Amino acid sequence: MRLLFALVSAALSAAVIAAPPQSAQPPSAATDALILITLDGARVEEMFGGLDSGILQSTLSGSQTLENHPSYKRFHASSPEERREKLMPFFWGEWMARHGSIAGNPALNSSVRLTNTHRFSYPGYSEILLGEAHDATIRSNDRVQNPHVTLLEELKAVLQLPQAGVAAFASWEVFREIVEHTPGALTVNAGFEAFDHPDPLVREMSRLQFETPTPWNSVRHDIYTVGFAMAHLRTARPRVLYLALGETDDWAHDGRYDRVLESFNRTDSYLRELWTWLEAQPDYQGRTHILITTDHGRGRTSADWRQHGAKVEGAQDVWMAFVSPRVARRGEWRDHPPIFTNQAAATMAAWLGIDWTARRPGAGRGIL
Repeated sequence: MRLLFALVSAALSAAVIAAPPQSAQPPSAATDALILITLDGARVEEMFGGLDSGILQSTLSGSQTLENHPSYKRFHASSPEERREKLMPFFWGEWMARHGSIAGNPALNSSVRLTNTHRFSYPGYSEILLGEAHDATIRSNDRVQNPHVTLLEELKAVLQLPQAGVAAFASWEVFREIVEHTPGALTVNAGFEAFDHPDPLVREMSRLQFETPTPWNSVRHDIYTVGFAMAHLRTARPRVLYLALGETDDWAHDGRYDRVLESFNRTDSYLRELWTWLEAQPDYQGRTHILITTDHGRGRTSADWRQHGAKVEGAQDVWMAFVSPRVARRGEWRDHPPIFTNQAAATMAAWLGIDWTARRPGAGRGIL
């Protein structure tokens, strides 16, 4: 296990320090880059309030006490703001404080909601990528090719990008079908899938993913997904990248709240790693737009926090964060009309100079 983390750390570090600087044109929609990041099933409660002591308490057994639990010792604090910053110090202390903004905190009269009624993964991700819900045709998590052309495919066509210029790296294998209507249109690596790369450290990571199984047959550990995405960034220099992480959802379904918290915290370190690399590259620094969100919420109580779906109250409530060099808003949104997940596609398209609603009249309007 120590060898695994040493290799992964070395590969991620190489992505930061070994990438050759690229010449850059002045920032504009014609040269900007887009990164979409999703955290599967990441609840509003943890994003804005950090550790939920009531839920952690409900998972204890035997003689365990809340105050002596390692997760409580690590992530507890007296206020929601302190707890969330312990959980995700980079996201809150750097990104939201200095570079971006986030909507969805109900305590501030801020709401982000799904428009699809299913409230699980494939419909949620498709809503993000299409700008509209298709409840009649996208109603399961089965490995069925997306019946609709996605934003990623449209960006590739309109911007005339090579296949490697639009890439999706995902921990869940079903993303191979979710992100594209035409198989092979994009660079996609999802689930337990080998990743061919010239760097021997990355090839060793690719081998090791099969040696470190998860409790789930269709979902690999997020650290591999991030490692492969970083490797692709530094070699292929894509203009559009989708990074889809999964462990925040899968550990929740298993009732491992401690590991859900650890997944949030590890994700924060991945975001820091990504940002450090982007800021060191002239062709990405000051010209990369990032949208971060989730595919669905979850139940709000200790009785239903593991679950989501049409009948689970709270699963419709999500959040959305924006890090963009040309959007001045910082920190948390408050007292605004509801935002909907179907507005994400138009927002991202506009950052690259494309009017998504002109192409998809049924899609939600851009947010920023």
